[in-house]
Amino acid sequence: MTLSQEDVETIAQQLEQAEQSQTQIGHVSKQFSGMDMSDAYAIQRAWVALKLASSQRLVGWKIGLTSRAMQRSAGISEPDYGQLLDSMIVQSGSRLDSHKFIVPRLETELAFQLKTSLQGPNCTLTDVLSATDWVMPALELIDARIEIEDAETGARRQVLDTVSDNAANAAVILGGRPMRPDKLDLARVSATLNRNEVIEDSGVAAAVLTHPAQGVAWLANKIAVHGERLVAGALVLSGSFTSPVAVRSGDVFYANYGKLGVVSVGFD
Repeated sequence: MTLSQEDVETIAQQLEQAEQSQTQIGHVSKQFSGMDMSDAYAIQRAWVALKLASSQRLVGWKIGLTSRAMQRSAGISEPDYGQLLDSMIVQSGSRLDSHKFIVPRLETELAFQLKTSLQGPNCTLTDVLSATDWVMPALELIDARIEIEDAETGARRQVLDTVSDNAANAAVILGGRPMRPDKLDLARVSATLNRNEVIEDSGVAAAVLTHPAQGVAWLANKIAVHGERLVAGALVLSGSFTSPVAVRSGDVFYANYGKLGVVSVGFD
């Protein structure tokens, strides 16, 4: 880690202000050219700590950049992760105010609800399946409190910026038909994502590290280096298997996950 604790806390405050004002900040990776991934996660944790201090609760985790295509475009070889707060959880059928976000986009996910805790560093896919109570379809609403493209140079943000920005998480829409993990072949789960009755994208869960439970195992092993674990009751978003679809005021989204049912959300 190269950033001072003062720098980390200052950036966390800037991210909080950016979210509240819907005004993006510049690339952290440009401001601190020597920063590394440990700095980015330190910023993320400092920002989450601000939210926890304001009476929000940690309810789970999200995993991002799980597809090889997304990893290649970001110039990395593994996923990233962020943290979920109770204020982010939305139920299917809700309507959200699009103006509370900056550049909102939706992705299809599978959410794992744990019945027992998972502890790395040697967590496996079968450990995840044994620890999972329910698997349910979800939509992740992602946003960017840090500019996607630098306002001066047009350069795209780095993964360090995305990680600092809590892996771009903004909200999670839950719904559909929760099922036990042994009742279906999770890798074969597919979904279509409709915006205003037009299919914008489709995908299959195998795109998430060949099996969505692999993402959860990866996360348990990754956070173990910080002395953390996935606790019983935690919700874990395993990673998107469709590309992000932009949200506009007036849009209604409908995602069909087959046997797992549907998730819908509208925007004002």
